[in-house]
Amino acid sequence: MRVVFMGTPAFAAAVLRRLVDDKWDIAAAYTQPDKPKNRGMKLAPTPVKEFALAHDIPVYQPASCRDEAVLEELRDLEPDIIMVAAYGKLLPKALLEIPRTATLNVHSSVLPQYRGAAPINWAVLNGDQETGVTIQYMAEELDTGDILLVRKTAIPPDEDAASLYDRLAELGGEAASEALRLLEQGSAPRTPQIYGPQYQYASMLSREMSPMDWTRPAAALVNQVRGLLPWPCAATDVAGVRWKVFRAHVGGETEKAPGTILSAGKDGVAVACGDGRSLVITQLQADGGKRMAAADYLRGHPIYC
Repeated sequence: MRVVFMGTPAFAAAVLRRLVDDKWDIAAAYTQPDKPKNRGMKLAPTPVKEFALAHDIPVYQPASCRDEAVLEELRDLEPDIIMVAAYGKLLPKALLEIPRTATLNVHSSVLPQYRGAAPINWAVLNGDQETGVTIQYMAEELDTGDILLVRKTAIPPDEDAASLYDRLAELGGEAASEALRLLEQGSAPRTPQIYGPQYQYASMLSREMSPMDWTRPAAALVNQVRGLLPWPCAATDVAGVRWKVFRAHVGGETEKAPGTILSAGKDGVAVACGDGRSLVITQLQADGGKRMAAADYLRGHPIYC
């Protein structure tokens, strides 16, 4: 089968890599236009573009997929399948109808849970013990298409969203390749989604989610730390300095008021939380500094409790 791939970030590049490794016929890769990056603001290619060019896959970077010229160009590629993974823009109905067989999407949750932009982060923020990837037939409305297959994985209690992102990218590649095999064999299922109030929409993350509220339970704050990596990161002010918090765990019991610093030493910085437990910060980044172990930070910036 002839496949046109559409995707942009590292997640999508991992899916494309698996399709290439499994010898699928990739006719072209569509990705977002190059964007300025870092201090020099030089145009930087997307991860999908970098991978595609390294494997002699033609790359297309239209500013919009709604232009008729872009749609006609895609029709000329005569795809059997369009495989989408984190492309970054809503695709019009005219595009979804181009391939002979189907337009599929790799979504990083077990649909219908966590439709939307940040499903990986929200699974960790909510302390879920399991998540997965869904291969769905694309529809006009975001993440509402029928389900072709689902692959699940456990979320260890110490895993953060950045690590889970990498694992789900690999799982997404496996699932995408399996979906193509099922379509090629004519045995691909199609299960409609039934959405209800028990399912949460995975809205975009924002900096407003960063501040840590010490009246919350310690376990919820651990999930905040895990779930907001790599961006925007959980943050708090300690001794007049703003910290980004990268690693933390639930500590012992305490009767101190929420936000009270209980100890600061080689084991980290322990802070009282609203449920009578402490949160122990073990890795942080102070404003203007580098990410480091809390114990290393304290050697130069002691905190007296």
